[in-house]
Amino acid sequence: MITRTRKGMSLMEMLIAVGISLIAMEGFTLLFLRSWDNNKFILEEGMASSIASRATNDVVATLRSVRQADNGDFPVESGDDFDLKVYIDIDDDGVVERVHYFLDLANDQFKMGVTNPTGASPVSYPASDDTVTVLANFIVNENSDPVFYFYNENYPGDTVNNPLATPVAVESVRLIRVHLLVNIDPVHAPNNINIESFADLRNLEIL
Repeated sequence: MITRTRKGMSLMEMLIAVGISLIAMEGFTLLFLRSWDNNKFILEEGMASSIASRATNDVVATLRSVRQADNGDFPVESGDDFDLKVYIDIDDDGVVERVHYFLDLANDQFKMGVTNPTGASPVSYPASDDTVTVLANFIVNENSDPVFYFYNENYPGDTVNNPLATPVAVESVRLIRVHLLVNIDPVHAPNNINIESFADLRNLEIL
């Protein structure tokens, strides 16, 4: 009778098996972490773009209600690539405030400043904003991508003179495009998310 002896794993074989297992575990861990980072980025980017989209819609809705200031000034005080000042009764209190929309380039934030008139007959508007609110973060517009574009009453028929040159001659403005680029990580992330909308300044038609 032939007796067969079971042969166990040698030390070398055991070390190789452990090494393979560790490599497999490390690969799985890296894959999990990368997947987690990707999902986290997608979620955060989605939230940032949603906030920016909501801010754009709110700004456009507000701009449609621009009106003459309480001291008689034109509804649009000034307009540039990253800065816009208009007069609106933004809180429906019967008093026209100066509303200042601007991009804080240093902090990638789109902001709104509101100034209430002071004095009486006629009122005046202090130069600085009374209150400033952050409307959206991670806004990465640069010099080649203005936040504000301005158009006269001949647009869209006239595309030669539109958009208007900035700083804009405010009496010519009838339409404003708000354009935000969102990116939570401009260095490593893919393309910016583009958000834009147009505001027709309806009240200017009766001035």
